[in-house]
Amino acid sequence: MTNGTRDGGAGGPGGAGLAGRYLDAAIGLLERVRDEEAAAITAAADVIADAVAADGRLFAFGAGHSSLAAQDVVYRAGGLALMNLLSVPGVVGVDVMPATLGSALERVDGLAGAVLDSSPVRPGDVLVIISLSGRNSLPVEMAVNARALGLKVIGVTSVAYAEGTKSRHSSGTFLKDHCDVVLDTKIAVGDAELTLDSVEAPFGPASTMVASALMQAMMAAAAAGLAERGIQPPLLRSGNVDGGHDWNGRVFQEYGDRIFYRH
Repeated sequence: MTNGTRDGGAGGPGGAGLAGRYLDAAIGLLERVRDEEAAAITAAADVIADAVAADGRLFAFGAGHSSLAAQDVVYRAGGLALMNLLSVPGVVGVDVMPATLGSALERVDGLAGAVLDSSPVRPGDVLVIISLSGRNSLPVEMAVNARALGLKVIGVTSVAYAEGTKSRHSSGTFLKDHCDVVLDTKIAVGDAELTLDSVEAPFGPASTMVASALMQAMMAAAAAGLAERGIQPPLLRSGNVDGGHDWNGRVFQEYGDRIFYRH
């Protein structure tokens, strides 16, 4: 965590300094995951490439703000068209009212099993589960049940939480304990990179930024891995460039049986 001790408003010298300190902290985290998670990113990319090559499907899940990193790789220009969002009603974002309901649902036992049982997942598919803490029942049970169904599970989580907090799942385990590959976001417990003497609570969360970077790095490596195998990765183009819609239409037609966000 980066400490900023100079006070000031957002537009004054102190505020400008804190903005710079936050960006420095974010860059530091990205450098850490680049250097320390390279092998895990490659391993996760290989899992995804294996599934695509074997006609498998890809799914991503996250609850609350962790869902933002999952949504960022679904129907994304420059991304693999086969990545689908595994949605759990009430926990995908803060649009549910009250917003605190999503946090409560993350602690409900049995919800993950019901979601997977009613989803199109099948053995050989890949599920990427994003959970900052990895301590709640929903992500833990999602990983356990997915592997029992024959899916490969990639976890994007902060290992620090497993060392600094207690699991809320009855098994006492965390998401990281039930994954084929774990990508560690390196986020400290509390998800706040800054402190200030005049502010009572730490602030400056960075987990969404790091999780999204890890997801995009993994997807990019998977695309390259497919190309190395002689398989053209099914990538989407931006709809805001000439020919983009026609390109995407051809991808949807060829891979429609593995794309569920258009149904």
